[in-house]
Amino acid sequence: MPIHNSDTGDADLIKDEAAGRSSMPERRTGIHGWLDGVRSTRTGALTLKIVIGVIGAVMVAGGLIMVPFPGPGWLVVFAGLAVLATEFIWAHRLLEFGKRTLHAWTQWYKRQGWTVRIAVLLVTVAAAGAIVYVGLRSVGVDVVELALRFVQPG
Repeated sequence: MPIHNSDTGDADLIKDEAAGRSSMPERRTGIHGWLDGVRSTRTGALTLKIVIGVIGAVMVAGGLIMVPFPGPGWLVVFAGLAVLATEFIWAHRLLEFGKRTLHAWTQWYKRQGWTVRIAVLLVTVAAAGAIVYVGLRSVGVDVVELALRFVQPG
């Protein structure tokens, strides 16, 4: 309850009562309130779009680079899309499509027998091995030659 100010008379009380009857939502607090404040000006909104766009794009690109290697590649891609989705509707739609597709594939995979699961595992390991081999070859490391040195008698 506001303190009664003799300069404004009952104006503070009348405004509080009107605010209580209003259908407008209260101002958000925390990070959402801060973001609303930034978005309230054209310069702030544009700056926020640029910053979010750069951060999200770097995350998606980094995640795509990590996908063929062991680790959290797809997790980083989805996290980058989630960051982009805070400012871009196309990223939100792509993220929702990706989640639906992943869920459908996971459900299909769960229904398969052990032979299909093992085949998927072997294909995944072979693809990862081929990517690592080509990557090492591109920097001048021949793992086949190194392996033959250990196998063949000297």
